[in-house]
Amino acid sequence: MKNTLLPLALSLCAAPVLAAPASMMVSDCWVRLLPGDLPSGGYFTVMNMGAKEVNLVDVQTDAFGMAMLHQTQSNGSTSAMVMVEKAPVPSKGTLKFAPGGYHLMLEQPKHVLKVGTSIRMTFEFDDGEKVTSECVVKGAAATGH
Repeated sequence: MKNTLLPLALSLCAAPVLAAPASMMVSDCWVRLLPGDLPSGGYFTVMNMGAKEVNLVDVQTDAFGMAMLHQTQSNGSTSAMVMVEKAPVPSKGTLKFAPGGYHLMLEQPKHVLKVGTSIRMTFEFDDGEKVTSECVVKGAAATGH
């Protein structure tokens, strides 16, 4: 019996591990580059193809020292940018990060960025999934694509 269990155990160890299919996708990513020491803004669309709501909880990039999730919140005639811990992406739905709503606040650039180039960002979700996207750097007057 020992002789039959060893090959079985070895074959189980050698079996490929299949990763779960990705349920999150990031598209249309761009950065509004502002002059001087002003923070830049990051904008994109997150699509959740999964059966459960998932929260975007972090964004990382080597291009900036800080990347924070923010939301513009209106209160009558005033509005404020508020840092948020997470941004919910509904099941089978999308969440847009766009000027005037959710956005990514990017501070402390690590090198000089140029309009027309791209930077890589990694988006992390509360279910552990991470998605990497290339984000186009646009000028201060940009409002979208």
